[in-house]
Amino acid sequence: MGLDKTVASAAEAVADIPDGASLAVGGFGLCGIPGTLIDALWQRGVDDLRVVSNNCGVDDWGLGLLLAAGRISRMTSSYVGENKEFARQYLSGELEVELVPQGTLAERLRAGGTGVPAFYTPAGTGTQVGEGGLPWRHAADGSVAVASPAKETRDFGGRPYLLEHGITTDFALVRATIGDRHGNLVFRSSARNFNPLAAMAGRITVAEVDHLVEPGELDPDEVHLPGVFVQRVVKVSPGDPAAERRIERRTVRQEGGA
Repeated sequence: MGLDKTVASAAEAVADIPDGASLAVGGFGLCGIPGTLIDALWQRGVDDLRVVSNNCGVDDWGLGLLLAAGRISRMTSSYVGENKEFARQYLSGELEVELVPQGTLAERLRAGGTGVPAFYTPAGTGTQVGEGGLPWRHAADGSVAVASPAKETRDFGGRPYLLEHGITTDFALVRATIGDRHGNLVFRSSARNFNPLAAMAGRITVAEVDHLVEPGELDPDEVHLPGVFVQRVVKVSPGDPAAERRIERRTVRQEGGA
């Protein structure tokens, strides 16, 4: 593979993602999600995906599209409260869910991306996160079919810590504001949440970018994620509805209100 990592379309960028693949997907809520790549994957009909992402979109957008189509078999997330279909599939036993404290999830992705196999953290000690028993999958009758195992615990300085494992995935899908042909990426404001970490965790990382620039145009101090972590770059087409930036919860002042 040459230094020019650009591909012609989102469809081409995800063409080799197979059924059963594991995916790390960037973004937070609906902010900074790789909507074009998700839509291309949805149109391909890829099934049995094991996804690691902070959340699973909403019912009709982002990862919620794959979920509604029954394409996701397992989610590793920290927050899932905005998706009713997610709750339905989880409680009916159609979807396996590993809930992870948000900071722990971020560090597991970062650790996997930097080659750290495991680390200790105090987050979750004294709870089912550490002691085990969190429902990962329900049976059709509502009983717990698969529960989380207990985690190894060690004391450091008189305080208990849990052993957490780094996460690596087959592929990663991320969205950046600016990218160059070498895969160096710049994220905008809160869209940076989880995107660099997801990109680091993927063995093959695909980035959709709003603006594609030539190598050398980015000041090295501006780069949030170096191109060594990115294998493919695709420019988002202007006006592509899949790339729309949605507001998850629109809050406005009522006209005439105090």
